[in-house]
Amino acid sequence: MQLRPHSYSTHGVTTPWAVILTRRLDPISPRWYADGRALPTLVSLGSLLSVKQAEMTLALSAMARQRGKGHRILAPIEGHQEVWAAGVTYLRSRDERQAESSAADVYGQVYEAARPEIFFKSSGRRAVGGGGKIRIRRDSDWNVPEPELTLVVNRFGEIVGYTAGNDVSSRSIEGENPLYLPQAKTYDGSCAVGPAIVLAGADELTDIPIHCSIHRGGGEVFAGDARTSQMKRHLPELVDYLTRETSFPYGVFLMTGTGIVPSQGFTLLPGDVVTVKVGELTLVNEVDQNR
Repeated sequence: MQLRPHSYSTHGVTTPWAVILTRRLDPISPRWYADGRALPTLVSLGSLLSVKQAEMTLALSAMARQRGKGHRILAPIEGHQEVWAAGVTYLRSRDERQAESSAADVYGQVYEAARPEIFFKSSGRRAVGGGGKIRIRRDSDWNVPEPELTLVVNRFGEIVGYTAGNDVSSRSIEGENPLYLPQAKTYDGSCAVGPAIVLAGADELTDIPIHCSIHRGGGEVFAGDARTSQMKRHLPELVDYLTRETSFPYGVFLMTGTGIVPSQGFTLLPGDVVTVKVGELTLVNEVDQNR
């Protein structure tokens, strides 16, 4: 099989121009697929991200086998991998962080600084995929989704693709004190990625549309849009800072910040359905406060 740009659609993904990686339950253990064709059972995303981008493309072309039969789609990340995130990369994010925080100058300074804000978000085992439940903290009364282009980066710091991400956050906890950021950002159900990985280089991601909508009781209660061209930072710049002193032998996911922030009067509630669209990927999750 020769992998090449073409039209392909499955489980919230429709794209005419790129190779798509999905992770499916097949039938009782996870298995990776390239454009709907099964890869050998021992192939992992970590192994694919441990080689150079050109080698990965050749390997996918050689290994893709028969077309799959539509088993359940899983989050396109493995348990030993990590999700990191960049903050205050959009003007909208800076303004909202300043409005919510008792230390507003911190966000203005990091928006203008040479060094970006980068923090750990989630382990792969904690990330949920499309159709999974995201959560809001029980000790927070102000919680929001943060729809983000999420980069897939190999061990050499090369951007090899992207997925859709939802960096669910507690604005009340982060706003109380910036040092509470890990509690506001990292907890069970706070990270969703998926439903697939679209292979693409950094130069193809400079103007990707991002959309978020929230439905409650069958009606839409919020909708917003942004584009990656509105970012303050360049994508390779964010990856460079992430990988300068930290190694990722099996690759890493990097959420690149949000330009879509609900107004201060809005908070997520259990039962809300959050839809995040990044490029041609659609990630849908219901909010669940229970463990």
